[in-house]
Amino acid sequence: MSFSITCQSLSKEFIGDGIRTRALDNVNVKFQKGEFVSIVGTSGSGKSTLLSLLGTLDAPSAGSILFEGEDVKSLKPNQLADFRFENIGFIFQQFHLLPTLTSLENVMAPLFSRRVSYNKKQKAEEVLEKVGLKDKWNSLPSQLSGGQQQRVAIARAIIHEPHWLLADEPTGNLDSETGEMVFDLLLSLNKEKGCGVIFVTHDPVLANKAGRIIEMKDGCILSDKVGSFI
Repeated sequence: MSFSITCQSLSKEFIGDGIRTRALDNVNVKFQKGEFVSIVGTSGSGKSTLLSLLGTLDAPSAGSILFEGEDVKSLKPNQLADFRFENIGFIFQQFHLLPTLTSLENVMAPLFSRRVSYNKKQKAEEVLEKVGLKDKWNSLPSQLSGGQQQRVAIARAIIHEPHWLLADEPTGNLDSETGEMVFDLLLSLNKEKGCGVIFVTHDPVLANKAGRIIEMKDGCILSDKVGSFI
C-alpha cells in the first residue's frame, strides 16, 4: 500500500527578527514502505520541522524529498494538495477537531470538497468503528475525553487510506495509559493496513516500541537504529 520517502541533503532555515535559524541541516534519510518509525529528540531538534516537510506542509530551503523517486517540489499548488490528500494522513498533538461538528462530521471533513469512489458517510462510520467509537458518532468534541478526541483525529487521518500517517506528538496531551492505547492503535493500523507511520514523540517508552528509532539533535540525525517492534 505505502511507498518510500527519500530525503536528500534536506535543509530548512527560518528568519525572524533578522536572526537566521537552521532547523534542519543537510538531512539524508529514507523511509521504507510500510515502516513504523519513531523520531525522538529534545525540543528544537528538528523533529516537527522534518515531519512538516515530509507532509508537504512546508517546503525545504535546500535539498529534495522524493516519493517513490519523484520530487514533489515540481508539483503546482493544486497538484500538491491532491498529492497530500491521496497519500498523507496527519495526526496532531492538539487534535484540531472542529468544535461545532460531530465526530462523524469531523471524520468526513477532508472529503467535503472531494469526489471519491465510496459513500462518505458510510466510510466515516466504518473508520470510527475501527477506532472504537461507534457509540460516539453524534458527539461533539466537547463531549469527548482527550483520548476519544485523538481517536476521532486518527479516524479522520485514515478515512482515505493514505500511504503514510504522520503523527506529531499524538500522545503528548494524554495520560500514559491513554497514550499507550493510541500508540497501540497506530501499530495495529500499520500491521493491518500496511500504511507507513512516522511518529514524533518525547516518550522513550513508546519510541522504543517502533521498528526503527531516529534520534535528532540540532537539526541533524544523531542516530538511526532498530527498535523492538516486530
